[in-house]
Amino acid sequence: MDTTDTPGLAGLAGLAGLPETLEFAKGHGTGNDFVIIPDPHDTLDLPPAVVAAVCDRRFGLGGDGVLRVVPATAHPPAAGSAARWFMDYRNADGSVAEMCGNGARVFARYLAESGLVDEGEFPMATRTGVVVARVSGGEVTVTMTRPRVSGRSTARVGWRGAASGRELAGVVVDCGNPHLVCPLPPDMALSGLDLTAPPAVDTGVFPSGVNVEFTSPGEGVPEVDTHVRMRVYERGVGETLSCGSGACAAAAAAVADAGADQGTAVVDVPGGRLRVALTAAGCELTGPADVVARGTLVTRRLRVAASGPAAGGAAG
Repeated sequence: MDTTDTPGLAGLAGLAGLPETLEFAKGHGTGNDFVIIPDPHDTLDLPPAVVAAVCDRRFGLGGDGVLRVVPATAHPPAAGSAARWFMDYRNADGSVAEMCGNGARVFARYLAESGLVDEGEFPMATRTGVVVARVSGGEVTVTMTRPRVSGRSTARVGWRGAASGRELAGVVVDCGNPHLVCPLPPDMALSGLDLTAPPAVDTGVFPSGVNVEFTSPGEGVPEVDTHVRMRVYERGVGETLSCGSGACAAAAAAVADAGADQGTAVVDVPGGRLRVALTAAGCELTGPADVVARGTLVTRRLRVAASGPAAGGAAG
């Protein structure tokens, strides 16, 4: 029998230790979508290959990443805080992530709708520390560490009609995870970018990879300082419809380019609109976030590859 053509038989060794079924939910923030797996006793081991199989859009549930919901007390970033839950985020390729802004907003929506936190404002633990979430109607706000603009670098990206692509100058921004924000010159439009392959970056500057944001000016939105449009290639995932921490990075780069250190921005991504407020204390990211489905995953039906990326690798 050729097991490669039989659902559930390829890669069964990768399923060792997993229960036969897993409860899950599916959510998204401006099209950045995630599989949410509650693990209230912190007992699940999710190897990278299993995460990748869950995120497979043909043979799994499909997603840009997995959000595992575990008690915060078992994780050092939550030490001494009031956070009850820890966001264990993995990219679609199974690599461990330091931070995901949209993921944090979806995580907060799930906690609130599942009755795992009190309504209103509440803390959540992440690998970059504790963030504060606020659920209000259809929108969720998370207050994160302020992005840090730390230098410049370049990215070579695929471009329609250019065999070797185009090299773009960018601003290095640390949002807990690394970003390179590349404003497009006037002769380039976001629609002309080819993001089917990762942009080439300086591995000396980004030894663990980087999320690369490409931005162009928006037409202007009343009552905000900056309006930008953005496409993004997320390490460990590929092009996504949105990136929350990328929106924060793009806002920080735009505010810095204007010679300021605080300000507000609207960031339009293919999946919708995000709002960013940069203050002396931190960074607020606001936008829609929804849980759209809940169900049961039959783990033996996953197609698990023989190997996957090492834990602790790239982050989204």
